[in-house]
Amino acid sequence: MLVTLTGGAGAGKTTLAVALATTASQAPVRVLHGDDYYFDIPERGVWAPDEAGILRLDVGDPRSMDLGRLNRDTDTALATASVVIVDGLFARRVTPQVSCGRFDVFVDLPADLRLARKIQRKCLRDGFPLDVLLRNYLQSRRTAHEEHVEPVRDECDLVVDGSAAAESLAQQVWSAIADTELIHNS
Repeated sequence: MLVTLTGGAGAGKTTLAVALATTASQAPVRVLHGDDYYFDIPERGVWAPDEAGILRLDVGDPRSMDLGRLNRDTDTALATASVVIVDGLFARRVTPQVSCGRFDVFVDLPADLRLARKIQRKCLRDGFPLDVLLRNYLQSRRTAHEEHVEPVRDECDLVVDGSAAAESLAQQVWSAIADTELIHNS
């Protein structure tokens, strides 16, 4: 079975993925993180110069993600795991070739809370420059979310509140999956 977790940066997708993996009733579980699938060469993806003229990958654009590789890795994981969880901005775009049950979750959190979480994680914890993060958010990431992430909400099977505790959300997701009987048919 494939479970995708889509939502804005800082919504809690990775935290929920971990909670889902630890509470899954079927094993083995494999988690794939969309952040591991961005292109790293200027010939692939969407690149633009920053204020210093240095090319930077636009991670808010789905064309910057190597979906082909993610799809192949998802197929490989589905061949050996009972449950594969894919989290990321564009997780809903995963299209494995392997036939499987699928459940898509949108992790929702207001923009101000997502931004606060990003500041806490990237700037306060990891030392990323706050002015760069805020400039990126105001110049492109906010618009990219509205264009590429938010429209997926209506395609998902379940929308969850990213401000709730991860364990509670995991229980909500597993219950919704059980209600659709996907977990029994995978």
